[in-house]
This record gives sequence, C-alpha cells and structure tokens, in this order.
Amino acid sequence: MTDTGKSRTWLWVLLGAGIFFIFFFAVVAFMVAIMHGDHVSSFGDKIAVVDLEGVIIEPQTVVKQLKEFADDDSVKAIILHINTPGGGVAASQEIYSEVRRVEKKKKIVASVETLGASGGYYVAVGTDQIYADPGSIVGSIGVISEWLNYADLMRWAKLKDITIKSGAMKDAGNPAREMTPEERAYFQSLSDDMHGQFIAAVAEGRKLKVEDVKAIADGRVWSGQQALSLHLIDKVGDFETAVDETAKSVGIKGEPELVHQEKQRRTLLDVIFGDVSNFVPDQAKVLDNHPGFYYLWK
Repeated sequence: MTDTGKSRTWLWVLLGAGIFFIFFFAVVAFMVAIMHGDHVSSFGDKIAVVDLEGVIIEPQTVVKQLKEFADDDSVKAIILHINTPGGGVAASQEIYSEVRRVEKKKKIVASVETLGASGGYYVAVGTDQIYADPGSIVGSIGVISEWLNYADLMRWAKLKDITIKSGAMKDAGNPAREMTPEERAYFQSLSDDMHGQFIAAVAEGRKLKVEDVKAIADGRVWSGQQALSLHLIDKVGDFETAVDETAKSVGIKGEPELVHQEKQRRTLLDVIFGDVSNFVPDQAKVLDNHPGFYYLWK
C-alpha cells in the first residue's frame, strides 16, 4: 500500500472514531439529562411542579419556571406547590400575573402544604383549583408595613437628624422623628389601596362577591378545613391528591411523571468553601430591615 493510501486509511479511521465519540457523548448527555429530570429533553405526558417556598422577595425565579413549563408541550399541567407566609406586594403580584397567563394556556393548580398565607394565598387564587391539607394555614388577606422609629434614642443620644428635601412628603416615615398625622393618613391610604387589590383578586379568582371577601379580609388565617367552608379553597387534600386528580383531569392515564426545574448546580467555590449562608443576608432578615408594604403573615 502506498503512503498516500495509508494516509487516507488513517484519515477514515480518525474520522470514524471522532463520529463515534460524538455520538457516545451525546447519548451520555441525554441519559444524564433524563436522570436529572430535565423537562426539556424528556418525552410523554407530564405534570410540572413549581415550588413557592419561603418569604417572597423576588419573583423572577418562579416566573421563569412557570413560563418554561407553560411553553413545554410535554407538560400537560402545572402544580404550584406552596409553602410560604407571603412577602412583597409587587413580588407576589408578579407571580400571580404570570399564573393567570399560564392558566389561559394549560391547567394550573395550587397545593398548599404547611403555609399558604397572604402573598402565598394571593398567588394561589390565580390558579384553576386550590388544594390544602386540613391543618394547613390559609388566608391572611391583608397588608402590613412596619419599621422601627428611633426618635427617642436620638434625643437620648443628643443626635440630630438633618434632612434636605423637595416635597413635603419626600421623607414621610423618617424613623429619626415622630410620624405626623398627615403621614400616617398617607401610608394608611397606600395600605388600603393594596388591600383592595388583594380583595379584588380573591373575589375574582374564587368567584365570590367583593362584599363577602371584605367581611373576612381582616388579616386572620384559617386551617385548610375552615378555609373550605369559606370557599377559599376547593378541596381538602394533600399533594398526592392534587397530583392524582390533576392527572385525571388532563387525561393522563396511570401514575403521572412529575418534573421539576433542574436544581442549581454547585460550583467549585461551593465545594471549596462549603456553606456560606451565615455570611449572606437571609431573605427574612433583609425584609425586616427594608421598610415597605407586604402581603405577609407574621
């Protein structure tokens, strides 16, 4: 065999080996994706589960998941798994608005685990159906805003607050001085407006009269069992009940396959330095130090 022939042979061998390894790694990547519950690369009729946990500070994470599952044709329904006391007014409303958009595309239900209060309940009323365990905490239709006033401490320390402003209400709620009656009325009007938005959302989502919702919208919570009689939820049942009944309602036969958003992978820095949560501000701590208006049960 000539040198040219040998070169061509080796070229074909190398080319074949390259194609084989590309195919091999593609198969491995596909199998890893399946094992990690990657909903994008999986097939068949599935139910997606989106977790809404902890204090609601930012809506982007949950909204992104809802959008992706809504656009995934292999996902026939979405279950919003709720365990939250609520959080920021606007953040809760962002998630609620996305839930309403999803509801127009495919079935979405809420399953309240331990806690579905205030902003968590606000989000839930945007779904097609709400399930809750009998001992779950549900409700808290109200608004809260609170912060510390250290005017007395400043007087004791003989310190003076110097504020330069344009606009009479620009520093309304300044914790370095006493709140004026006008400022209190101003903040109360904001709270009342947001409360009205909450009431309207519950009335629309639960198909209740606004007057009936107002009668119970005093910030209190109920057990899941009590919430059923008030028509604040549709059925007393655990997560598995929500899964089974949702699967049947969208025509999935047998035990449905549940898919979750892929968990955030740990980086090399995570492995090296371990848990750094003690050095990072907790969401609840951030909330306590940031005055604002919240759909939050405390």
